[in-house]
Amino acid sequence: MNIYYKKLIKPLITICALLFSIVTMADYSIGVGYKPKYSDSFTSFDYVNPESKQGGVIKLSAFGTFESLNPFLLKSLAPTGLTNLVFETLMERSLDEPSSSYGHIASEYILSDDKLSVIYYIKENAYFSNGDKITANDVEFSYKTLIGKGAHPQYKIYWSDIREVTVLDKKSIKFTFNQKNPELHMIIGDIPIFSKKWFNGKNFGESILDEPIASGPYIISKYETGRFIEYKKNPNYWAKNESTRKGMFNFEKIIFKYYKDMTVALEAFKAGEYDFIYENHSKRWARDYNGPNFDNNTIIKTELQHMNNAGIQGFIFNTRKKVFQNKKVRKAITLAFDFNWSNKNLFYNQYKRCESYFSNSELSGKIQPTIAEINLAKKLSISLSRVIEKDNAFINESSKNNRKNLLNAKKIFDELGWVVKNEILYDDTNTRVEFDFLLAQKGFERILAPFAKNLKKLGIKLNYRTIDLSLYQRRVDSFDFDMMVMSYPQSQSPGNELISMFHSSSANSKGAYNVGGINDPDIDALLEKIIYSSERKEMIVASNLLDRLLWNQFYMLPNWYINTHRIAFFDKFNQPVNLPKYYEATNYILKTWSIK
Repeated sequence: MNIYYKKLIKPLITICALLFSIVTMADYSIGVGYKPKYSDSFTSFDYVNPESKQGGVIKLSAFGTFESLNPFLLKSLAPTGLTNLVFETLMERSLDEPSSSYGHIASEYILSDDKLSVIYYIKENAYFSNGDKITANDVEFSYKTLIGKGAHPQYKIYWSDIREVTVLDKKSIKFTFNQKNPELHMIIGDIPIFSKKWFNGKNFGESILDEPIASGPYIISKYETGRFIEYKKNPNYWAKNESTRKGMFNFEKIIFKYYKDMTVALEAFKAGEYDFIYENHSKRWARDYNGPNFDNNTIIKTELQHMNNAGIQGFIFNTRKKVFQNKKVRKAITLAFDFNWSNKNLFYNQYKRCESYFSNSELSGKIQPTIAEINLAKKLSISLSRVIEKDNAFINESSKNNRKNLLNAKKIFDELGWVVKNEILYDDTNTRVEFDFLLAQKGFERILAPFAKNLKKLGIKLNYRTIDLSLYQRRVDSFDFDMMVMSYPQSQSPGNELISMFHSSSANSKGAYNVGGINDPDIDALLEKIIYSSERKEMIVASNLLDRLLWNQFYMLPNWYINTHRIAFFDKFNQPVNLPKYYEATNYILKTWSIK
């Protein structure tokens, strides 16, 4: 066989093999543990209006400031809306299924028979905002950039099971895995894709205020750092007729105005400076959403129901700090927080107490362990002494002034040999017990005040003050705090993202979400079980047991959640008929609403 023939026949064989596999094996959608809801020929999602009116402007508020147009860095703040409006992914997540994706930039994919690799195919009509076609090289560049130096470490953790990436040709790319991972081919579909030209020869971390070159429906039209950012619909947006975009992103312009104080921001909203507001402050929602524009329905105040896994929000202990290294100490401090008093007097009874790391979800562990949890613990060599009743008797404590819980807290300190002298608590090394609380929102000070008062009854001094958002983020990223507010939102099908939250490998990785410093081999084993479970039932049992172990270690003082989105808006918008099941309010509004 001559050399010319060899050079010709080898690529032909490869192409034929690929074409054959596309015909026999390629898929358009992914569902983890179940069949996706929508067929390959679906024309739009059920929660959109495919005939939505196009055009118009919507103005929203944002808190704090921004200093970068790169949302993927560790050490800078990016503007609100940038990730969802400007950047796109290979696949589009469905908002009315627990864990499903549909081809967007990708036309289809092939998961290998051994589940150890996946090939993604790029649509011929997929373009960046500068007019360049999206290629497999762009996908490779985006992936390698995001797991490289300068990017936020969460990406490297999230895709840690990818061994290598290989560009097969201009429109196909192969990802090879370290091991079988039931959701890995799906989360590869979540990689944000951008052009190498965005950096214009600079290092990734230096591309601070260069406007992104990506494929999303919007481009940045103008901005002023810390004051506003305006997104304008790309008139040549490539995906406007795709089924994954039909009826979506209908506004011509989207503007975020920045405010340093959310009370000031609310007054600006009522005065008509912007059109829509998402409220997460119970007092403002109960008392401040009133006036003539509300009375005559110029402004609509409403709550949107959702079925989101609420995860957990709480005051997280930095267990790297000596004062918090003992679980009993963390429990005693937890007992000092009187949620029932706060809910009645501060929150207007709008909230439910978090009783789980997976609140409002079937993933939440019950009070008593199930047989399935016990069997799983045995299989993973987790001591059965840990598979016990969830220690949450304090949750429903309703005695006056939380007296019973404070007495129990004092008993814990007494057992530890900690003593009160002159109304000040000292530990067993005769060190005064006090700690700082890191805050970025002044509104939380009213919540901490009664907590500090209860701690003072135990002889503990709590110091707190609100600091600048940029400084706050730097201190969080470097774990330079004692206690802070932390939220761990969860999906209906948690997976690799849990590594950054709770795995020992992320305990000392700056910028990771494991800000509490959780380092527990049993929790590591359960995280891996959740990620690598092939059946949803297995994943649920592992999540139940994980919840039990996390909860009983008192890594967090649990806060509260709500199963509605509180919003208000000027009556100038049309809404789709159907709400999705799982969604964040602002992103949903920008995706699916339109101007009247």
